[in-house]
This record gives sequence, C-alpha cells and structure tokens, in this order.
Amino acid sequence: MSPERPSADQIWNAVATERASLVELLEALPPAAWDHASLCAGWRVRDVVAHVVLSAHAEITTILIGLIRARGSVDALIRDSAVRHADERTNEQLVTELRDTIAARFTPIGTTPADRLMDLLVHGQDIAVPLGLRREMPIAAAHLAATRVWEMGTSFRARKKFGGYRLIATDTDWAVGAGLRIEGPVADLLLLITGRDNALNQLTGEGVAQLISRRDRSRR
Repeated sequence: MSPERPSADQIWNAVATERASLVELLEALPPAAWDHASLCAGWRVRDVVAHVVLSAHAEITTILIGLIRARGSVDALIRDSAVRHADERTNEQLVTELRDTIAARFTPIGTTPADRLMDLLVHGQDIAVPLGLRREMPIAAAHLAATRVWEMGTSFRARKKFGGYRLIATDTDWAVGAGLRIEGPVADLLLLITGRDNALNQLTGEGVAQLISRRDRSRR
C-alpha cells in the first residue's frame, strides 16, 4: 500500500492484515498476559482487545446506551464499554470475536477507514510493548496513520501539542511542523503523537530532550 492517496480498498486490506496478525499474537499469549497492564493508562491487555473488537461493529443503539451510562463522556464510554466487554468474555472468546472482524469494513460515526488502521497499529503496540514483544508496524500504513492523526482537529490534537517541533521520519517521506527537530522511524512518531511517551526512547533530535524534561516534570 502506498501512503499517498491509497484507495479505500487498499486501506481496508491493510486493516484486515493488522487484525489477522494481532489474532496470531494473541493466540500465543499465556493466560497471565491478558491481565497485564497495557500502554493505555488503566487498561489491561484484555480491555484493549475488547476495544478493538467493539470498534469493528459498534451499533448506534449500543453507542447511545453507553453514552447514557457514561453520562455523556465519550472517553468514559470507550473505556467502560471495553472493560465491561472484556470482563464478560474469556480470552478465547475475545480472540474468536477479533478473528470474526478481520474482513469487517465498518467505521463508527465520524471516523474513516484510516482511523481503523491507526487504531489497530497503535493498540497493537499498546499490547505488545508492555509484554516485551516485538510487533512490526508496516511503514506505509504508519505513514498514512500519522498523516491522519496530524490532520485531525480533535482527539489527539497533535498539531497543538507538538507546536514548536519539527517531526521528521527517517524511513519514509513524512515530515510535519516547524521548530525543534524530532527524528526517527515513522512508527515511533505515530506512537508519540498519539500520546505514547515511551516512543521518545527511540527518537533523536534536540526536541526529544525537551519533551522528556516536560514529561518528567509532569510526573512529579
């Protein structure tokens, strides 16, 4: 898949590939790994899997009921629905449900096929990294996802959060922003702009030290 103006079919094929490879990873996990903390604060591995499953076929009625339960908070809706779904299913059932979504071409209201691809790429790392597993992220897919995140005006607010920085991929023709340089593989830049600070360890440039200092101050 080329990251430059791919067709919807190409994006959906990339989504299916990511889902299938995630199924393979999950099938090999020991039982204890499912309750391990993911990179998403407060989310277990099983909660992340449940979220990926739900995002592949969410129905408007389910969404509305969830919003009522979450008192109108979309973030609370996403987390609560994932945790509830994960708690009601075994590891094997979650794997089966994910396998059943491989060919699904559904996008929740307000999202695009590129959002589904980005979600899978990032959440795949949310699962793999804390477990010490290496999960390769296709460069073209990461390029497309990073572009989508940067262009989004809501959710991650990457343009605002990284104002004053120049993000430059070293493995593909992707560069955004202006200011202090932050360089590295586009997969790590994607993780950075979606809020995964662990990616800073894989990046270089004068902007990295500043971001690490800012992160450490916020944790004190």
